[in-house]
Amino acid sequence: MPTPTTLRTRLRNALAPLLAATLAATLAAGLAACQPTEDTQTDDTVQIVASTGMLADAANAIAGEHATVYALMGPGIDPHLYAPTRDDAQRMLDADTIIYNGHLLEGRLTDSIQRARDAGKPVLAAVETLPTSRLLAADEEDKQFDPHVWMDPAIWIDVVQTVRDHLINTDPDHADAYAANADAYLARLRELDEYAQQVLATVPENQRILITAHDAFNYFGERYGFQVRGIQGLSTESEAGVQDIENLVDLIVDNNVAAIFVESTVSDSNINALISGARARGHTVTIGGELYSDAMGNPGTYEGTYIGMIDHNATLIAQALGGQAPPAGMQGKLAAQTE
Repeated sequence: MPTPTTLRTRLRNALAPLLAATLAATLAAGLAACQPTEDTQTDDTVQIVASTGMLADAANAIAGEHATVYALMGPGIDPHLYAPTRDDAQRMLDADTIIYNGHLLEGRLTDSIQRARDAGKPVLAAVETLPTSRLLAADEEDKQFDPHVWMDPAIWIDVVQTVRDHLINTDPDHADAYAANADAYLARLRELDEYAQQVLATVPENQRILITAHDAFNYFGERYGFQVRGIQGLSTESEAGVQDIENLVDLIVDNNVAAIFVESTVSDSNINALISGARARGHTVTIGGELYSDAMGNPGTYEGTYIGMIDHNATLIAQALGGQAPPAGMQGKLAAQTE
């Protein structure tokens, strides 16, 4: 009778060819998986880096399947304070083209953008292509312009057309697709502007005072007939002083303002100071809700698109200041506006 050792030896010898064949098959499959195929070779889509979500949304709508778009600044990110990471700098150097707002919105990106430009990358400062007649002055003394043009869809339409032309120049092989996609997107932007005009016109004229955390809504006010006041200036790097708060409290009390607004990218501490100041004067003012100013909502949500962002703002402002607007906005897609 064979010993246990003999049995183990015989079993090992019998299995050896099978194990060798299995190992060889596994290695072959692994090597095959590492080899590029016609379907998995390097991505030939255009690689676009956009500074803000609003510009990334426009580029995505125009380029569609022909591009991969990466936004450097996501939800809740303040572009005035944003400093690029090492990965951001590398993304710009690796991109086929870079699109940014300009007019000092992304001041801390300047060096990285210039390095990419020096490396030969096509770079578009989208808002700086607008004629100065379309822009609002930020400061008469230093001749700077307010960069927050996306708050006026009618002006943003011109920016989108500039992005379209830039992408056609960058990737002329897909010019027809870019033009068709842009036409469809521009039609939706015109519908958005019409909706905003309709609902905001229902706000009583004596309540068309929009007070927010910082001065991002001047183009919005110019387009839709609102007096706009921000606690901080055009850049959130500026600080509001005691006198600024007191002046705004005077405005709220004297005009019986019903609601003021926080912003998704700015601390609400100054807004709370206004509420306390008005209360001390015997006037109750509430927080009308949170507006999207320098960034859109979360990816994958309606508010995470440019159209959803402006729809949210127009709907919320109309509702909070005594006007009328559909509870779920222009397309019935908005999240609940009130608790």
